[in-house]
Amino acid sequence: MIVELGHFALILAFATSLVQATLPIIGSRRSDSSLMDIAPMCAMIAFGLVAFSYLMLTEAYIHSDFSVLNVWQNSHSMMPLIFKITGVWGNHEGSMMLWVLILVFFGAMVAAFGNDLPQTLRANTLAVQAWISLAFLAFILLTSNPFVRLIPAPDEGRELNPILQDFGLAVHPPLLYLGYVGFSITFAFAVAALIEGRVDAAWARWVRPWALAAWTFLTAGICMGSYWSYYELGWGGWWFWDPVENAAFMPWLAGTALLHSALVVEKREAMKIWTVLLAILTFSLSLLGTFLVRSGVLTSVHAFASDPTRGIFILGILTLFIGGAFALFAWRASTLRADGLFAPLSREGALIFNNLILVTAAATVLIGTLYPLLLQTLTGSKISVGPPFFNLTFTPLIVLLLLAVPFGPILAWKRADLIAAAQRLYFAATIGFAAAFVVIFLVTGAPVLAAFGIGLSFYVMVGALSEMFARSGLGKTGFATVWQRLRGTPRSILGTMLAHFGVGVSLLGIVAASAFSTEAIIEMKPGDMRAISCCQIRFEGIHATRGTNYHASVGHFSALRNDSVVANIDAEKRFYDSSRTSTTEAGIHTFNLSQLYISLGEVHGNQHAIVRIWWKPYVTLIWIGAMIMAAGGILSLFDRRLRFGVPAVRRRHIIQQPSFEDAE
Repeated sequence: MIVELGHFALILAFATSLVQATLPIIGSRRSDSSLMDIAPMCAMIAFGLVAFSYLMLTEAYIHSDFSVLNVWQNSHSMMPLIFKITGVWGNHEGSMMLWVLILVFFGAMVAAFGNDLPQTLRANTLAVQAWISLAFLAFILLTSNPFVRLIPAPDEGRELNPILQDFGLAVHPPLLYLGYVGFSITFAFAVAALIEGRVDAAWARWVRPWALAAWTFLTAGICMGSYWSYYELGWGGWWFWDPVENAAFMPWLAGTALLHSALVVEKREAMKIWTVLLAILTFSLSLLGTFLVRSGVLTSVHAFASDPTRGIFILGILTLFIGGAFALFAWRASTLRADGLFAPLSREGALIFNNLILVTAAATVLIGTLYPLLLQTLTGSKISVGPPFFNLTFTPLIVLLLLAVPFGPILAWKRADLIAAAQRLYFAATIGFAAAFVVIFLVTGAPVLAAFGIGLSFYVMVGALSEMFARSGLGKTGFATVWQRLRGTPRSILGTMLAHFGVGVSLLGIVAASAFSTEAIIEMKPGDMRAISCCQIRFEGIHATRGTNYHASVGHFSALRNDSVVANIDAEKRFYDSSRTSTTEAGIHTFNLSQLYISLGEVHGNQHAIVRIWWKPYVTLIWIGAMIMAAGGILSLFDRRLRFGVPAVRRRHIIQQPSFEDAE
């Protein structure tokens, strides 16, 4: 009965979204406040209904109700409780439920915190959000119903895919969806603005916190997904330009551009058309990612479904919303007049440069991802576009962007002096050159490009801090004054500095791990030793063990320096009895910021095994930098000026530093 209640709640949510999608729009056209006020109420009700439905599905998983087809296909009575809960979104139907739950959650957030929005804009935004909810609720109810019953009920389930039985699955999909789906709000704001024919600084102020929240979640989600793939799949890599990885990366690039362009609209009333276009494009790329994962056109460890019928349905949704939004944009864009004038050499100009590079980079990733699919569809030929293509096309663009990143925050609005800005970055450039020369002269066999990359990372990090040093007067005034100025600095400025600093940290980890890692693939017997960059690895032997729902062969390794054991590492090969599949659990030990990574290959009894050993210097900086970027986004959200468009309370008798008024 609980399952039927969940299904019925989903149907009621569809009916509620239908009301939310129609009556507020009519009310906005007629200036009828009573009809427009229906939108927030419906948004809250829809969220409550979808949340209830999701909880009912989770209840079926927790109690191993194998009369539900979805539970039978993706759970097992012997699975740990945490994996029963995360198993809800470890499959196509359940993950779509999570997708829609987050979608209506964002609608409810606009309803709850959008009281300062103009009534017409809020009504239209929530109506557009409801259109998206309607489409995906229909998709679930018609093609991906998670509440289908099995009669008679099986005694036991098939079990969740073993590689998804990991804590990373408890974190990665929710974060990723909060980013993916979060951009639906900026899309809804953009379409609502096109319906009204009005985009101004106030609109940008309302859009920025939603875009920033979605970008922050997406950053954390991509970071967690990269690390999960790194330690769970046993391949030793952190990024492979997999099409589904690219599907998450493209909206991140477009969303980064959207954040910067919305700032120009807010500050200078310029780039209105471009910002609206970016809001549409970013969510369109999110929808494209959903199509790639669930249409069956890709074969990937990340893919959820292979049913062409579902793919056609999602393709219809994608065509409807992307085509409709761009058609509306083409019709209404001429009404969006840009008021702000600025010189090419200005902060506005720097942000436009930033946007062009980011969008071009996203386009290169899009081409590399879709070209093999299009070629196969048109000619039947199968080709693979992998890291060489992306490294050749994407890397030069990002290098150009990173060289310009420190300039953005220190350029003045409207018109800037490039020479003066460059002088403020002398120290950052000096540190960058020094780091590059240190690598060239002190690291044996260091590639020149690696030295350049490390120098660039230090340039970006120090450049991010240099503006803060200049604002605070560090080294030129007393500590009390420095502290007072830092406390008075808007949190959005601190967040921007932190995010840019995180970019440099990630770049340092990427270059170091890519250029200086070492690898050995050998067959080892107990007592065998192999020297690698950091230490010597001794194979101690293998023993068998059992987990809750699997049995495993565990290889024991010791890392030695100067004949002393500095680390004990276990690597596993697990075999899951129910699904009859195996997984590799890598053994990883962290030395400061570097990692020793050991993966078991084929195991021959307890005597010997194929072993892959990697030494990855400073690899952890890749994910530390990404989390610093996400922390910068969170810090910026705590700025009063970015709290969902609520105007900051003006404090009297306090003199603000003039330079802070020009901040991002």
